[in-house]
Amino acid sequence: MTGVRDALAPVSGALLRRARLDADAMIAAAEHDAAQTLAVARRAAQDMIDEAREAGTSEARARADAVRVRAGRRARDIELAARREVVLELRRRAVAAVLALRDDPCYPRLVERLRELARESGGDDLIVREHPDGGVVGVGRGRRVDCSLGALAGRAVDALGAEAERLWAR
Repeated sequence: MTGVRDALAPVSGALLRRARLDADAMIAAAEHDAAQTLAVARRAAQDMIDEAREAGTSEARARADAVRVRAGRRARDIELAARREVVLELRRRAVAAVLALRDDPCYPRLVERLRELARESGGDDLIVREHPDGGVVGVGRGRRVDCSLGALAGRAVDALGAEAERLWAR
């Protein structure tokens, strides 16, 4: 498996750099949108809170608390939806970038290397075929090794894992 990682390191590195750049741009846009939505929600909640205070009743205070909780939940829902969209867009862009490798003159060498990696991972008796979308898939008795370009791009995005969360923590 180390051989697979080593062989794919340049591709993974390039994908990771591109993914980070794309993620930074998408995150900035999502954070801006989330901040605006949160500001609107907070203003609306504050307006309701002010009304409740003016009424001066305990019922109004209870209502304001409920509104604040709902506004906070709504803001959190919006942020989480924006994060999901960013990850989906990042995955889509990573797959598109990797699929573009099919047009690269070095693509036949990449396919051959992926064949070797599939056999190294799954065994010499693995039947390895080119995937229609690029890369290869190897199938053997009770095993499957997916080295298709889409799967490799997906794994690269998944590998961001905690690093993707750190991007949001800025």
